[in-house]
Amino acid sequence: MISCLQEDKVKLQEELNTAESKQQCLGSTPPSLGTTDLEKHLAILVLENDRLKQELNCSQLRFQQLRASVPTCTDCEHSKENSRLREQTSVLQLELEEKTRLLSELEQHLKDVHQDRTEREERLNKRIRDCHLALAKHPTPGMKFISKKMEVESLRMKQDLEEAQSRNHYLQEQIGIQRQLLTEQEQQLQGSWHTSAQLQAQIMMYEAELEQARGEMIAALQAMEDEKNQTIEEVFQHARSEMKSVHDNLNGVRMNLLSIQPALKTLTSDYNCLKNHVRDFPCLLQDAVSQTKKDIYQAVEEAKGINQDLMRKYKREMQLRKKCHNELVRLRGNIRVFCRVRPITRDDGAGPDNRNVVSFDQDDDAVLCISHRGKTSLFEMDKVFQPCALQVDIFREVQALITSCIDGYNVCIFAYGQTGSGKTYTMEGLPDDPGINQRALQHLFGEVAERSTDWDLSITVSMAEIYNETLRNLLAKDPSEKLEIKLSPDGSGQLYVPGLIQIRVQSVDDINKVFELGRVNRATDFTNVNEHSSRSHALLIVSVTGINLTSGVRTVGKLNLVDLAGSERVGKSGAEGPRLREAQNINKSLLALGDVICALRSKQPYIPFRNSKLTYLLQDSLSGDSKTLMMVQVSPMGKNVNETICSLKFAQRVRSVELGAAGRRAESQLCSSRQECELESPHSATQQGRHNYPGGNNVGKSTAGKRRLVTSSEVTN
Repeated sequence: MISCLQEDKVKLQEELNTAESKQQCLGSTPPSLGTTDLEKHLAILVLENDRLKQELNCSQLRFQQLRASVPTCTDCEHSKENSRLREQTSVLQLELEEKTRLLSELEQHLKDVHQDRTEREERLNKRIRDCHLALAKHPTPGMKFISKKMEVESLRMKQDLEEAQSRNHYLQEQIGIQRQLLTEQEQQLQGSWHTSAQLQAQIMMYEAELEQARGEMIAALQAMEDEKNQTIEEVFQHARSEMKSVHDNLNGVRMNLLSIQPALKTLTSDYNCLKNHVRDFPCLLQDAVSQTKKDIYQAVEEAKGINQDLMRKYKREMQLRKKCHNELVRLRGNIRVFCRVRPITRDDGAGPDNRNVVSFDQDDDAVLCISHRGKTSLFEMDKVFQPCALQVDIFREVQALITSCIDGYNVCIFAYGQTGSGKTYTMEGLPDDPGINQRALQHLFGEVAERSTDWDLSITVSMAEIYNETLRNLLAKDPSEKLEIKLSPDGSGQLYVPGLIQIRVQSVDDINKVFELGRVNRATDFTNVNEHSSRSHALLIVSVTGINLTSGVRTVGKLNLVDLAGSERVGKSGAEGPRLREAQNINKSLLALGDVICALRSKQPYIPFRNSKLTYLLQDSLSGDSKTLMMVQVSPMGKNVNETICSLKFAQRVRSVELGAAGRRAESQLCSSRQECELESPHSATQQGRHNYPGGNNVGKSTAGKRRLVTSSEVTN
């Protein structure tokens, strides 16, 4: 038992010795390693800081002395550089003061740590001494309890030791950071020394430059002083000579003044006289201006009167010339040609391609001009309608021609032009603004009502179209049924269309029903050029049959109103498939019409009427027994200028064609056959006998030469 207690005592003594050694290491060795080095380094830093402060004060002193000795210059580059360096120096000084403050705080912190460590060592030593005393006082049996208590104390000491070591490690790291900061401060201080050296070098250079400039200024001032003295001497000499000459001139002037006084009196009197004239000049000028204005107004009024008289004479002569020209055209049988220019609408858009290229002569309504490629082309027609012309204006010009069909004449009006130029609008119009077709029938109804006391008149209407070189009846139940043009079987040589329906009309309602049916059956479609493009040639055939109730004379008149399909360029219209075939047939028939016009114009013995269904149908209108009018429609836009020029050139060719005087078809009911009809024009038969019709035989008789288009109902009468 005692041996066990002794062993426990020995172990406890060893533990106490170990704790004392650790305490000595904690209390003596770290301060010798850490605190002493810190104190040494701190002393070095303090000395270095004092030295830097002294050098900074010396530099500032010297800089102020240099600044006081150097003259101030606010705008030169050197002063700007000095101010910049001064700012840098102040910034460095502020940084140095901040670092000094941080260093003093670190020094105070080290002192506090050192004091705290000393207090802890004293407490530990005191506790160890207390433990030794307690161990010596207590007997051996209580050693076990003491050993346990010492173990607990040793654990606490270990924890305190670990905390002290960690704190020491933290302080070592802080010292390293402060050393790095001190190194950076030293580098910045070296930079400031280098900057101060550069400043001193620049100051010395500035002093040298200032000294050199001072010497140059002194030399320049001396040169300027010499030059000033020399100039003053020269000016003095020159002024002396000038004064001498002035005195001489003054003596001469004095002599002249003595002789000028009489002349001055004369000039004074002349001046007063001129002054009076000048005072009266505004009144004289106003009177002269008023008289001149009266003379000018009188001359202008006389010129206006002469001009108006000339304009009246010119217009009278123009009207007389037109009247004579129209009479000449009627006697020759020329095809009359009217031109209508459609307006540019909002749907056409804007841009350089849609500019207006058509201009008109305000004094002559038969001339229009086309501007193209810097040139102006002039075209002359029988009548030119501007874009502002109304439908009633158009009909007023063709009204007399339409009336002649009641008297037994064959009349043909056809509209020609490119697609989208307004042909269908001119011929058919709109419901609230009808065109030539409906206005013509309304006019015929009025004429029938006026002549009802002397004449028994009846009006029948047929509508047909030529679609892809096929003649179709627009008033039939099946408009796709093909019709043919044949010779009349009665041997008269006339042309007729078997199966073409003829409807008798007596009122406007009848006309609207017929037109609506024909409009529905007509072929139209959309193209890039025209939204409602006519894809066929439409014919409205109006037959007027009249019997004179007094004499029994029977007249047969025919009015052909033709709306030709528009010529179009396939590349521009974008026609494809069926539309392409339609465009090809339309252009082919229009080319055939051009060949017929060319042959008629050159009076060739053979006229190719049968090259197209269109020319074959228009044979009676183009063969000399008809009054024919062509309404050429053109577009004023620049993008259509080529088609416009082509249409106008074709119209001029048509205008030069002479068909001969038209004949009135009137026969007595006592005649047994149509070959005994009497023609009022004696030259019509001989005129028609020159044409070679497409049957292969030359027709020499007037009855055979008067072929006209009739319906099957006429043949059976």
